[in-house]
Amino acid sequence: MSRRLEGGGHPLRASGFTLLEMIVVVAVIGTLAAIVGPALFRNVGDANQSAARSQIEMLGLALESYRLDNLAYPTTEQGLQALVALPTDEPAPTKWRGPYLRRALPDDPWGRPYAYESPAGKSGQGFDLYTLGRDGELGGEGEDEDVTSWGLPIEVDGS
Repeated sequence: MSRRLEGGGHPLRASGFTLLEMIVVVAVIGTLAAIVGPALFRNVGDANQSAARSQIEMLGLALESYRLDNLAYPTTEQGLQALVALPTDEPAPTKWRGPYLRRALPDDPWGRPYAYESPAGKSGQGFDLYTLGRDGELGGEGEDEDVTSWGLPIEVDGS
């Protein structure tokens, strides 16, 4: 027999969720996470690759400005630091008008410095500028893929 509220109202009922309702909600949330999660993390990897390409492009433009002023790219020893501070290593630039970057020299999206070589050894251009991706090793796919200033993978033949 159910108890009635004073005044003849409806029977008293406990408020809240049943165990079955809670299990259904947890199952729905788990299913959504399983579907959306991998796509979300794939987009994070794509974003890091895009950020690396953009930064390499920006650094390449700064290197071109340096070359226009000084008739040569910074040497490998002078490195990308020559874009933010006057190099003291030989050959000293004669018409340095830097800094050539508005902000500090960025690391790649995975927290490592970009690799820079001049004269170029891999690209056949004036300089090589690249990052080895998330894994820090030659080759790879997805987020582990190398990002280069010349747009092609780094040859694995030892060069």
